[in-house]
Amino acid sequence: MERAVDLVTTSAGDTRALGASIAELLEPGDVVALAGDLGSGKTTFVQGSAQTLGVSDQVVSPTFTLVREYAGTVPVTHVDVYRLDRLQDVLDLGFDDYLDAGAVVFVEWGDVIEGLLPESWIGVRLSEDEAHEERRRVTVTVHGRAWAARWERLEAATAGWAG
Repeated sequence: MERAVDLVTTSAGDTRALGASIAELLEPGDVVALAGDLGSGKTTFVQGSAQTLGVSDQVVSPTFTLVREYAGTVPVTHVDVYRLDRLQDVLDLGFDDYLDAGAVVFVEWGDVIEGLLPESWIGVRLSEDEAHEERRRVTVTVHGRAWAARWERLEAATAGWAG
């Protein structure tokens, strides 16, 4: 099963709020693959999600550390695969272990490792609107059976951003 919804955010705070709203549907073991150009709001989206998942630490981009783990009511693992050249590099990072750890896993540049993602996952693609600096177009795509049961709840949770 694959379904998508197109959304619009109008500021960084709005992108965080969208992340927070979607996080209310996330469960331990879920994977969120984020895509978009540099500066499109991937980390901003994760910040909003992580706060809803009970993370009190400041969430920052894992670009240079590759992986950041946060304690929350649900553990959060934030991975950035931008600097990795091969799928084997992602596996060498211990990616499979992160998927099995019971955390919600956010993967920046997740579209480039789609073949390593589990059967059920959610994709979030952010793109800048050239006419409006703060505005983002956000496409949320769900994959797999685990999201089939949550689809209507996801549509309802994101209705305020329908674009």
